[in-house]
Amino acid sequence: MRYGNITPAKFIHRPNRFLAEVEIDGAREIVHVKNTGRCKELFLPGCDVWLTAPSSPSRKTKYDLVAVRKSTGLLVNIDSQAPNKVALEWLKNRGFDTIRPEYTYGDSRIDFYMEKGPERYLMEVKGCTLEVDGIGYFPDAPTERGVKHIKELIRAKEAGFHPILAFVIQMDGITEVRPNVKTHPEFGEAISQAKEAGVTILHLPCHVEPDLLEVRDGANPL
Repeated sequence: MRYGNITPAKFIHRPNRFLAEVEIDGAREIVHVKNTGRCKELFLPGCDVWLTAPSSPSRKTKYDLVAVRKSTGLLVNIDSQAPNKVALEWLKNRGFDTIRPEYTYGDSRIDFYMEKGPERYLMEVKGCTLEVDGIGYFPDAPTERGVKHIKELIRAKEAGFHPILAFVIQMDGITEVRPNVKTHPEFGEAISQAKEAGVTILHLPCHVEPDLLEVRDGANPL
């Protein structure tokens, strides 16, 4: 997945989870943050960030903030819409006969429904932007919705589907995602239950550039 345009900037502060103030060529600008997570370890005053300009006339802000350089030098894509886009690109090369996004199952909308011959699959995608000592963690804020999705995947397994929970790792060099039980213990419990039930947990390492996010070659096969 490649962005059509990209603009470098310096981060100043984040007044709320939707907006950030940045500096572009000496001028200050309010931009939309495409991630409602906390990202406290990323958004430090003066850090390098990258923006896109979708050019929608109805927008209140000109730019979307989509990537940030961590204090360690690690480049992180923080666009919450990007994981589903790159996951779809990846799925298209996995030999499925049918791929259907936004599939309603039970009381949830699961990211993808797939078919391969007579076999049926459901895949929920989560983007990982939190890294600690070379390990990815999810979530960076409590997510009741994430727990609900995992429970739906467990029920889908019982109904004969092949359920998959896929973590798209939005930074280079990280190959594993662990549940962030310190932030959300219930999510960790749900992951344990999913593994016991036979839900497949995929870690999809990515290559990141300011204008690019793509799943690396050799990522977990299906």
